[in-house]
Amino acid sequence: MSAQEALATIDFEAIKGKQRTTWASGDYAVVASTIQYMSELLCESIDLHAGDRVLDVATGSGNAAIAAARRGAVVTGIDFTPGLLEQAARRAEAERVHIDLMEGDAEALPFPDDAFDTMISVVGVMFAPNQRQAAAELIRVCRPGGLVAVASWTPEGFVGALLRLVGSFAAPPAGLTSPTRWGTREGITELMGDRVDASWLDRTHLFKFRSAQELAEFFIAYYGPTERAYASLDESGRREFMKAFVALAEQWNTASDGTLVVPGAYLEVHARVS
Repeated sequence: MSAQEALATIDFEAIKGKQRTTWASGDYAVVASTIQYMSELLCESIDLHAGDRVLDVATGSGNAAIAAARRGAVVTGIDFTPGLLEQAARRAEAERVHIDLMEGDAEALPFPDDAFDTMISVVGVMFAPNQRQAAAELIRVCRPGGLVAVASWTPEGFVGALLRLVGSFAAPPAGLTSPTRWGTREGITELMGDRVDASWLDRTHLFKFRSAQELAEFFIAYYGPTERAYASLDESGRREFMKAFVALAEQWNTASDGTLVVPGAYLEVHARVS
């Protein structure tokens, strides 16, 4: 069976339905607040200007959309989880920036061709199950000469290892490619091909907690994928999951003062649309 034929057998709509439940669980806004700096870095590195038309795809609770709006861009944020959009709206109001927020699917963006100057997504669009379709949509609604700027966790980094740990306790749907494919040069080249001229920045976000136990408890409480995996297990499974999670965090710890500092590698891609 070819790769294209294999994709045709996957029920992407059913998968996205489960993903909505996953991202609505926990409290992603709490997690997002710890990685806000990633969005600020991205918006600085692409040199947004006031008046630029920007679409933040899979905006979540609005990190990248708010960062772009702070720089005077005309920003729309789209996500398929209504609860996250409500959180983004409250944040934008509190920070006194204007963002148009709407519910929608990264694989079927409700906009005409060439509608935006810049497309952004920070650890968001990488989780779309039909990766080729999501990439094609990013390019379709970006004007020729515009920019697609995406930040994605790498497979070799801590979050990549964490997602593999989650998958070992709660298997992902069969046939899907890991979302960390977006965090590799090869993956971006396969997904976007000769439709863009891409450049790359290797970046690292530092997760800082008082201990590995605190990090594990934080992610299990607030991060949808880990919260759902933990909730699906019986008591014995939960103990094993927590033990493995703490061990993983300790393995990645670079601090020498008794606290926890875990480097989370990610790839920032700047893709100029031809």
